Amino acid sequence: MLKVLTCLTAEHDYRLVAVAAAVCFAACFTAFRLYSRMRGAKGLVRAAWLLLTGLVCGSGVWATHFIGMVAYDPGLKTGYSPTGTLLSLMIAVLFMGSGFVVASAQRTRTNDVAGGLVLGLGMASMHYTGMTAFVTQGDVVWEHATVGASVLLGVVGATLALVIAGRARSLSKQLIGGGVLTLGVCALHFTGMGAITIVPDAAAVVPEQMLSGGVLTLAVTSITGLIILGGLGAVAIESQTTRSALERIRRLANAAYEGIVVVQDGRINDANAAFCDLVGAPLDELTGKPLFGEILTYNTEEASREGVRREGVLQPVEGGREIPVEVFSRLMDDGARTETSGLTVLAVRDLRERRSAEEKIRYLAEHDGLTGLPNRNSLQARLAAAIDRVEASGESLSVICIDLDHFKEANDQHGHLAGDALLVETARRLQDLVSAPSFAARLGGDEFIVVQVAGGDQPAAAAELAGRILEVMAAPVTFDGQELAMCASLGVSLFPDDGRTAESLMANADMALYRAKDSGRGVYRFFKREMDESIRERRALARDLKQGIIDEELVVHYQPLARASDGEVCGFEALVRWQHPSRGMIPPLDFIPVAEENDLIAPLGEWVLRRACRDAASWEKPLRIAVNLSPLQLNDPTLPTLVHEVLIESGLSPHRLELEITESALFKDYQRALDNLRRLKALGVRIAMDDFGTGFSSLSTLQSFPFDKIKIDKSFVENIHRHDRATVIVRAVLGLGRSLEIPVVAEGVETEEQISFLRGEDCAELQGYAIGRPAPMGALDAWTTLTGAKTPSAAPVVAPAKRSRRTAA
Repeated sequence: MLKVLTCLTAEHDYRLVAVAAAVCFAACFTAFRLYSRMRGAKGLVRAAWLLLTGLVCGSGVWATHFIGMVAYDPGLKTGYSPTGTLLSLMIAVLFMGSGFVVASAQRTRTNDVAGGLVLGLGMASMHYTGMTAFVTQGDVVWEHATVGASVLLGVVGATLALVIAGRARSLSKQLIGGGVLTLGVCALHFTGMGAITIVPDAAAVVPEQMLSGGVLTLAVTSITGLIILGGLGAVAIESQTTRSALERIRRLANAAYEGIVVVQDGRINDANAAFCDLVGAPLDELTGKPLFGEILTYNTEEASREGVRREGVLQPVEGGREIPVEVFSRLMDDGARTETSGLTVLAVRDLRERRSAEEKIRYLAEHDGLTGLPNRNSLQARLAAAIDRVEASGESLSVICIDLDHFKEANDQHGHLAGDALLVETARRLQDLVSAPSFAARLGGDEFIVVQVAGGDQPAAAAELAGRILEVMAAPVTFDGQELAMCASLGVSLFPDDGRTAESLMANADMALYRAKDSGRGVYRFFKREMDESIRERRALARDLKQGIIDEELVVHYQPLARASDGEVCGFEALVRWQHPSRGMIPPLDFIPVAEENDLIAPLGEWVLRRACRDAASWEKPLRIAVNLSPLQLNDPTLPTLVHEVLIESGLSPHRLELEITESALFKDYQRALDNLRRLKALGVRIAMDDFGTGFSSLSTLQSFPFDKIKIDKSFVENIHRHDRATVIVRAVLGLGRSLEIPVVAEGVETEEQISFLRGEDCAELQGYAIGRPAPMGALDAWTTLTGAKTPSAAPVVAPAKRSRRTAA
């Protein structure tokens, strides 16, 4: 080490040593700048960056060596062989280029170390090849240990430089990497120079054809110029490439339908034409403006995260209505530029068309397509809200059930258009009679409901309104030049005397309506408990049902679901039946309401869940099993625990169990229902939205919970191609399912025409009599056994649909 320091201090010109170091640093730093571009390039562009990197780095290291040699003064005449000098230059360029190729092959530390080893060995090869070109008046004696140390220093310096700056795009790291590589080059050179001892020899002669120090200085100056030209060429190539890429990207961005904006430190850096159109301002005016708060506001306060879609509103610069938008953010990675630190790209999608379509779907789902009145399920929610209102305010409430007398005869005599005209006129007259918070709704067919919220005493207020309804309904309707007679019968129930829930009030009003019809029609009747034999009948049915659950008189039938694409049966829905010992088979429509009214729905639902899971676990094929949940079950906090217990006992895989809920099931306690659904989802159980489109808040529910499946209510499916609005609703729901990536199942499929339509609209699964009727466990072998898959009854959907109808007949 002392000899190396002595050689450096006593035998070198400090000024030329400083020049050599400066040239070396400039070359190494430039090489790392070029290398950062080469890593992200491909093809010919990559080859160009590689050539420039190897040329600049190799030339710079070579120039450093020979400037250092010129700075060396042993006190004897010296010269340099042209052959060795040029050979060392070629070795430097070749090894430097090879080292960067090895390092850039893969972005790993191993490649950085391997590339550093090649660079270090190349530096050593260049140095000692160049030393063979050194000629002086004496003999050169080498200290091999010092030579080895110089090579080691060069390899270590090159490796550390690649580790620090090899994958860096920041200017600071490239400066550090260039400095470390400069130290490695200088350490190798001056340690190598300290390894020689020159023994003077008077007989030795330096030939005249040898390069002198002046000539070599000129050569080094030329090489330094080459480095500068190489750097300038690199800048020119980079500038042209960047301009072309940016122009291409801008053309693509301006062709995009969505708005795209680049944000840096919360301010607009760049934007495409679509975003400028959204905010109503040119790019020059937007650049530098704050984006968040002034132009874009998110609907929630959560921190923005990369890759997360968020909704918000966009405020046009010149004012006007806010624009609902969906925003998707991503950090920018341009592959070459280092100045883009902190840039974020936002894709801004205009939601106005989607919101308009959602509102249209919501309206169609909540209103009667012919009259525009709220439909049955919308009525349920609005009546429940009205009950809550009167309980809090002390107002009175009545439910009036209206049925048009002799509507069928008018419809048959004058045609469906005349019947529709009667219904539309009835809706208009009812709407003219009531004002908010009272409202009218259509149940279906020729049945209507009026919910009266009044401040007067009951039953006087209800009687007055019922009389007015009868009066206006008695006026004939003119259609196609003819007068069509109208008449109606009314049944009235009062809150809270006749019921405290929407269901009980409507049921009692319906019973009163039947009394009005029995009284000769054209009148109204109030509900009277003492005269309704049906109530006593339902109570007796409830007692029998309670005992029937204990005695296991219930049976489960299974209706198949098939994939629409190929007709393959993919699962079953469990449907409960009651085999009454004296009344025979009782359908669920008769006893399910009784169970709900008498707190029997929980034990009934548990029994069905256990039986369905046990049966499904015994099938050879892993088909799904769907079980319906009642609103009471869904709001039971112990439901997830029960499902978990049943899955363990039956051995059924959670992903095979599918629990179906209706939209109305969420109304009682929305948050508790969602909590239960999330806990069930965590078990691996699938959740399906049943009877979609008939509820009050289906779209908000889909936003609140990730359902695995949507089931279109059969009331829409059965009217495909029969009623235009039903067809539009089915198509809209299927489109919504595709957009949300939620499979859609069509219920109530009964015809080949419906199957063809649903297949054409990419419906996922089908269910209905066209697929198969509900059947007991023993009749499912054709679908549930592995050998049964080869039987004719397990063929694709269209064929089994026909066989199922013949079998049922």
